Amino acid sequence: MSCWMPGCPALGVCQGLAAFPIACLERAKDLKTRLGILLHKPELGHRIGTSSKLQLGSRQRDSSREVLEWRESFDQLLKSKSGVTAFHTFLKTEFSEENLDFWLACEDFKKTRSKTKLASKANRIFEEFVQNEAPREVNIDHETREITRKNLSGATSACFNEAQAKTRTLMEKDSYPRFLKSASYQDMTKQATSRGISKRSHT
Repeated sequence: MSCWMPGCPALGVCQGLAAFPIACLERAKDLKTRLGILLHKPELGHRIGTSSKLQLGSRQRDSSREVLEWRESFDQLLKSKSGVTAFHTFLKTEFSEENLDFWLACEDFKKTRSKTKLASKANRIFEEFVQNEAPREVNIDHETREITRKNLSGATSACFNEAQAKTRTLMEKDSYPRFLKSASYQDMTKQATSRGISKRSHT
C-alpha cells in the first residue's frame, strides 16, 4: 500500500502497521495464506457430504432388506424391532394387539432375575392377559389357562411358556399371513424394492 502522498487516507494505517515488529507482520501474512488455502478447498466439504450420504444410504439399504425379510418367516419379523412395531400397528386395526403384547410381556418376564419381582410380575401378567375376563384376555384354551394358573404358585421364568407358545402359534397362523397381505405392508415392500432398484441403477 503506497502512502507517499500527503493526506493519504491509508497513511494512518501504514504508520500503525509500521509500529508492529516485522516478525508479527510475517506471522499474520502466513496465517492469512493458510486460511486462504483452507477456504478454497471445496473438495473438503464435498468429502464430508459424501461420507454422510454413504452412511444414510447404508441405513436405507439395511432397513429395506429388513422389511423384505419379514415375509421370510414369523421369526424374522419378531427379531426386528421395527417389524414388531409395524405388526403391532396392524394388530391394532384388528383389535387383537393383546396377543403380541402378551408375547412381549412374557419375553420381558423371562429376563427377570429377582424371585420377588418374578412372582409379582407373574401375577400382574396373569391378571392382565390370562385369567377369565381379564382386561386384555388372550385367546387360549381352558386347559392352558389352568396350567398357567397352577404355575403361579411356584413362579419361575418358564411359568408362561405354554400360554406364550399357544399365542405365538395363533399369531403366526392367523394374523401374520393377513399382515403380509395388508395394504400397509405391501406399500412398505414396494418402497423397499424401489429403493433397492434405485441403488443398483446408481452403482
